Amino acid sequence: MYNPFKKSYSESERRQFEFLAKVKFFERLRYSELVRLLPAIHKRKYLKNEVVFFRNDPSQALYILEKGRVHLSIDIKDSFETILRINSGEAFGENALLEGSKRIYTAIVDSEEASLWVIPNYAILEVFESNPKIQAKMITSLAEFYNHNNIRLFNSYQNSYGFFNLGQMFE
Repeated sequence: MYNPFKKSYSESERRQFEFLAKVKFFERLRYSELVRLLPAIHKRKYLKNEVVFFRNDPSQALYILEKGRVHLSIDIKDSFETILRINSGEAFGENALLEGSKRIYTAIVDSEEASLWVIPNYAILEVFESNPKIQAKMITSLAEFYNHNNIRLFNSYQNSYGFFNLGQMFE
C-alpha cells in the first residue's frame, strides 16, 4: 500500500545510499539513517603518491574510495611497508569513528588518480550524539571490523612461527 507520508529520495540520493550500503561501516543503516550523513560528505580527488594522511595525524575523517587505489603502510625505520591495499568501494581511516583518536597507518594514493568520499569526524560524532541507534549500528560494525583484523593478526603470527613478539601488542 502506498504511504504518502513516507520520505522519497532522489535518484542521486539512492545511488549514494547504494554505494554507502556496500561499505562495512554503513551496511546496517537504513536509507532514513544514511540520509543524515549525506550533507557532511564531500568528494576529493588525489593524484598518484599523494598522502591522504600520515600515521599519528589526528583522525579527522573517514574515507571511502570511489575510484582508484590507496595503500596503507606503516613506517619501519627509514622505509614504509604496505600492510593493505584499498580498492574501490572500501573505507579506511575507520578510527575517525572514535573520538580523539590518531592514525595508526599512513594512506597513500597508489593509482594515477583517486576519488574519495570524505566524511569529517565532527559530522560523524554529531550524528552519533543525536541518534544513538546509528551510533550503535556503526560501532558494532567497527567492532566486527577490528575483531576480523585481530583474527588476521593472530593467524599471521601463527603462520610466521612467532617471528615477532605478539606480547608487545598487549603491553
